Amino acid sequence: MHPIPAILGGPPAFPDGPPPWPPSTDDVRDAVARAMNEGTWGGYHGPHVEELERRLAERYQTPHVLTCSSGTIAVEAALRAVGVGPGDEVVLAAYEYESNFLTVHAIGARPVLVDVSAKNFNLDPARLTGAIGPKTKAILVSHLHGGIVPMDAVSALGVPVVEDCAQCPGAAIGPKPCGSFGTVGTLSFGGSKLLAAGRGGALLFQDERAYRRAKLWLHRGVQAWAALSELQSAVLLPQLERLHADTIQRAAAVLRIAEERVPGLELFENAPRSMPAYYKVGFRFDPIAFGLSRDVFLRAARAEGIAFDAGFAALHLGRSPSRFRAAGPLTEAARAGEMVVKLHHPVLLAGNESVEIVARTLANIYRNASEISAAFPPS
Repeated sequence: MHPIPAILGGPPAFPDGPPPWPPSTDDVRDAVARAMNEGTWGGYHGPHVEELERRLAERYQTPHVLTCSSGTIAVEAALRAVGVGPGDEVVLAAYEYESNFLTVHAIGARPVLVDVSAKNFNLDPARLTGAIGPKTKAILVSHLHGGIVPMDAVSALGVPVVEDCAQCPGAAIGPKPCGSFGTVGTLSFGGSKLLAAGRGGALLFQDERAYRRAKLWLHRGVQAWAALSELQSAVLLPQLERLHADTIQRAAAVLRIAEERVPGLELFENAPRSMPAYYKVGFRFDPIAFGLSRDVFLRAARAEGIAFDAGFAALHLGRSPSRFRAAGPLTEAARAGEMVVKLHHPVLLAGNESVEIVARTLANIYRNASEISAAFPPS
């Protein structure tokens, strides 16, 4: 006997809702207490920012690291550091975080949109050659929803690459961490991120000249105008220390959910040797195979206390063509905007029992799709 789905009046799988994030962990509490006791927590200069930048440089195999106040600032600083300015073009996926599109405009440059892979709705390197022109100054690559872009193919084109790893600290391709393939890599430490400090970001530089440009832009004379604080750095250090173990645990949890093989709910695919890091776990949602519209599926999952949301809107839809240049058809990006559902990551570290409940609950929603559909017909 299967339980009645919560959307039909049954008890929710998680009555208290999704797990809170960031979690209250001993290592982070201890880091805050030490910073308070040492008096370093509120200083302009102290040991924690320097130590965080050193450890990031070590982990990401990069000679230079700068921290800053947000992931958005990091992307803008990275684009400026590789020479993007007014009138230039930046190539990026047509399915992408909207802030990156708007950041290109903030610099005065023009986005050039390319289509995405049908396997994981991330940037498709095969589409890049036709997008690159005389005004191209950079390629902006994001690894989204557990998908990983094949970076060797992107780097081989000889164009400066900004690799946005806001969603994937801990991800890797073979032995090399994502974030270390581009001319500049970027990280975000926002309050919902895998490495969380409320706000914050970092830039990872392979190129000395780009590093010096970004450092100059992030300062007004001697004043760092978009700095990461000592307290933020202090709470990030223990999270960075356990990032690899957390990445492995999240990957195992996602594998268990995917093993349920719920029709119409297909996990993003990646190339062999890829190690994803799951922030928003991406699935291709097929309403015909599942038996529910995407909107009703999301309502059913959230009624159970499972944090599913829709993906991004495709960047080219609903915008004036004067705001971008489309490099060929953007068919898969449009499909991504209609199909993607994503599971927020905190439950992946909540333990095997919670992950098992997620997997079984999604299967139960599918089994009851006809009853749910009848109760929530299309308007």
